[in-house]
Amino acid sequence: MRKFIKLFVLALLLIVFSPMVTLLAQSEQAFYLAYPPNNHQTVADQIFFIGSASPNHPVTINNQKIQRSKTGNFAPSFPLKMGVNTFTIRSNNQTIQRQITRISNLPEIPTGAKFSANSLTPNQNITRLTGELVCLSAYALKNVQISVNIANQNINLNPQSNSVQLPANSAVLTARNQPNVAQNILQYQGCTTFENSGNLGKPIYTITGDNKTVNQTAKGEIEIITTSQVQVVEIISDAGITRTGPSTDYSRLTPLPKGTKASVTGTEGDWLRLDYGAWINRQETQFIPNAIPPQSIVRGISSQNTENATKIIFPLENPVPINIKQQDHKFILTLYNTTAQTDTIYLVENQIIKRLDWQQINPTKVEYTFNLNLAQQWGYEVGYEGTSLILSLRHPPQLLDKINRNLAGVSILLDPGHGGKETGAIGPTGYSEKEINLVVSQLLKKELIKRGATVYLTRETDEELSLNERVAMINRIKPTLSISIHYNALPDSGDALNTDGIGAFWYHPQAHDLAVFLHNYLTKTLNRPSYGVYWNNLALTRPHIAPSVLLELGFMINPTEFEWIINQKEQIKLAEALADGITEWFYQVVP
Repeated sequence: MRKFIKLFVLALLLIVFSPMVTLLAQSEQAFYLAYPPNNHQTVADQIFFIGSASPNHPVTINNQKIQRSKTGNFAPSFPLKMGVNTFTIRSNNQTIQRQITRISNLPEIPTGAKFSANSLTPNQNITRLTGELVCLSAYALKNVQISVNIANQNINLNPQSNSVQLPANSAVLTARNQPNVAQNILQYQGCTTFENSGNLGKPIYTITGDNKTVNQTAKGEIEIITTSQVQVVEIISDAGITRTGPSTDYSRLTPLPKGTKASVTGTEGDWLRLDYGAWINRQETQFIPNAIPPQSIVRGISSQNTENATKIIFPLENPVPINIKQQDHKFILTLYNTTAQTDTIYLVENQIIKRLDWQQINPTKVEYTFNLNLAQQWGYEVGYEGTSLILSLRHPPQLLDKINRNLAGVSILLDPGHGGKETGAIGPTGYSEKEINLVVSQLLKKELIKRGATVYLTRETDEELSLNERVAMINRIKPTLSISIHYNALPDSGDALNTDGIGAFWYHPQAHDLAVFLHNYLTKTLNRPSYGVYWNNLALTRPHIAPSVLLELGFMINPTEFEWIINQKEQIKLAEALADGITEWFYQVVP
């Protein structure tokens, strides 16, 4: 009996004091700095510190007391001077040191009659056509004279009024995308043409100033070719990535299907300029010996219905470059290096296409406009079978149980972002984005299945998947929708303490309405702040087989929002609201 009384008293003590022990443990949480890492380098003029400590003890950074959330999380920003910045973070006799180096994103300012480092063009071998304008440039101090000698031509370079450096695209996310103007340095430019073909070698630059003259040779050679010397390439990638210029810094254009052929009218390092103006990396191509510039005619166009799409066949002599543009009620396909000899078009009766119109825009460019019955588009596939271009426009899903307003007949692919070594954003306590992405995706999967949908996940565990593997899964499964689940962070220049909210990202117009609807539905239903809706060139928004969006459901680095993110009850509410929003969207757009 006495033993029973002791056990009863012990159990009672545990019941009474366990909440106090838990609260004490929470209040004495570890002093932790999630970001930035030591010896971090940045071009930003400020840096934020993401971390946590016991709310019972103040935290200081360089002896300045900082603001924190109720549970002790923090995310203050501090200005950075050029060069090395040292920060000391303290809490209750514990100290963390960080050295952050700010580097300039403007061209290096030289001294005297010198060029800025790596500013002479071309900095890699280039090829241009005879008679084409070739422009040369360099950065130097004001009030110097610069000329270039190449192929027995002496070209004077003139100073431009301002040397402007554009910020990275990510600066839009922090509203700090204003151009930077270099105050003490100018860009000097000059252009010329060359009428004779051949390898002209490397330009030799001459700079004169402060009673001193210095010569310097550019890194790249210039080769001039005639139109009869152009070579032909074939795309060997499944979808050749084309861009507006010769590097990955330039914007993407419509990918070229495997087998596409085009002439190369210029080169810059590893990049090829194709005859219709787009650039592509040579690794995605192979040269075709002794080929003449590919041209084609297009004649009778036909179509047929498949199980879930309308298939349109464009018979061509050669697989030519293409461009695709989507608009409300329109799908526009452009064929380059093509001349129409079309007298007959057969468009099979179907639920999505009202009419097909075409126009010869210029002698080698044909434009086809599909007038659609619905504003919402559901994805497309495009590729070559032999020399015929095959375009498939997907049909809307069939909602099989409209009486109960559920999602029977709909398939949805959920992509929990990151995984494995790819942690994603890190919260103040060290809790990673990859973990919460998976938790919320699994909760959302359950809610969508309750509503009748077929649901796929790109990953079910903490595994590392490349972006290409995720995209390949979307293209293989061909879901009705694809939604990538993420939580947000900011570039160093951002304000982590005061930036919060739900954001949505889209790329193809067919995904715009979905992104806007889900963003608005979640912010209103959950009473959450809005980060906004963005057009963004992201790997998981680029798939066009289905409307594909990426959701950023909150900011991991915001001290207060992080507490909402890791709250299990709020996670369930979020999954329910998102499933309800997806259902509501379908019943608004599906006829």
